[in-house]
Amino acid sequence: MRVSSIQFEIRDSETKEQRLSRMASLIDSCKGSQLIVLPEIWNTGYFAFDRYEAESESINGETVTLMSTKAREMQSYIMAGSFVEKDEGRLFNTSVLINTQGQIAAAYRKIHLFGFGSDETRLLSPGNQVTTVVTEFGVFGLATCYDLRFPELFRKMLDQGVEIFLISSAWPFPRLDHWRMLNQVRALENECYLISANCAGINRGKQYLGYSSIVNPWGVTIAGAGEEAAIITTEIDVNEVKRVRGIFPPVKDRVDWLR
Repeated sequence: MRVSSIQFEIRDSETKEQRLSRMASLIDSCKGSQLIVLPEIWNTGYFAFDRYEAESESINGETVTLMSTKAREMQSYIMAGSFVEKDEGRLFNTSVLINTQGQIAAAYRKIHLFGFGSDETRLLSPGNQVTTVVTEFGVFGLATCYDLRFPELFRKMLDQGVEIFLISSAWPFPRLDHWRMLNQVRALENECYLISANCAGINRGKQYLGYSSIVNPWGVTIAGAGEEAAIITTEIDVNEVKRVRGIFPPVKDRVDWLR
């Protein structure tokens, strides 16, 4: 399977509509990829907390509608990153996976909200559902940014058969070492692929660190970006997950009473 991660530059000078248009063009450049992964709250900018309410959408709002159109055109799965979803008066940090027919295959509301130097915990409500989905390319598991620090979420997805983690993120400096380690460790300890899409650029004075990654089930980064806007693309084989688990036993050797 050919996969792409779009490391999107957030520009404070742009409107939401301009970001949507620019992302659509970047997706067009991923022709041939069967899975395309986008970052966290890229349409508004994660740190633009004052815009969350005004730019919130329903699950069928303009962002998901545009991404559904692109998925049909590209005949690709698009992990549309996350956006600020409004539902019954509450706001959520919601990621959506769209299939090749332009239909929502899965939606995930970020469970672990970030309160360190962030208004996310004040403005948003946490999700309460672990999200995995079976596709013709394998079992995908969805998570968002700060979730990477909570291994129990990834173990829950492992128990649901996950083979490929899809991570949307808006991870800023200075915690680069944490980001890179957690991308590798979450893949390694669960013997899964992990595809992350982080933001680049400066948003409300905060610099995103980039370094989006595609990590194999051995925990080895097989494709990655630097600090600047980029698209990373590589081939992965989901059968490698089964092969690695067959060779090296940590997933099989888990102790039931500790779960």
